Amino acid sequence: MIDVERLKAIVEGLLFVAGDEGIEAKQLASILDLELHEVVALMDEMKKDYKEQQRGLQIVEIAQAYQFTTRPEFAEYFEKLAYTPSYATLSQAALETLAIIAYKQPITRLELEEIRGVKCESSISRLISKNLIKEVGRADAVGRPILYGTTKEFLEYFGLRSLEDLPPVPDFSAEGADVEQEAYLFYKKDKDEK
Repeated sequence: MIDVERLKAIVEGLLFVAGDEGIEAKQLASILDLELHEVVALMDEMKKDYKEQQRGLQIVEIAQAYQFTTRPEFAEYFEKLAYTPSYATLSQAALETLAIIAYKQPITRLELEEIRGVKCESSISRLISKNLIKEVGRADAVGRPILYGTTKEFLEYFGLRSLEDLPPVPDFSAEGADVEQEAYLFYKKDKDEK
């Protein structure tokens, strides 16, 4: 017997982890070991639950993928949050992405993702929206991917005169550390300013 409430909880977690990219019904079916029609029925039931319970989130299907979105009738509150000073801080993921761009620029999204080991699309979008990075050209490679670099606002945000003022990156390779340690200097600087 399938525990429907447990399945719903698992799907909620999967939707959260999938983020803006969402997750397709066939992928959910594979993960949950269900038939496609069962997943579609489960998703329809979950959409109905969220609507009836007047939750702050809703489940929508965009480009054949399910994802969480906020309810449009609460948009004014979400806008207020977006413009509050405390919301203006950078997440750890954004700081890590920014550190890599600062030290390795110009760099493509694929190169960033290879270094971090995770997708960087949302961090890049957030950094662009804060005008800390920008497109600085196109790589001479298949598909001509976008190259990213830092902006003048980046220098102002971290109180740097130029990129030459960036602290040297310690050699973590001997200690087996990962790229998160490379972002430590930015993270510390950001926290110290708060």
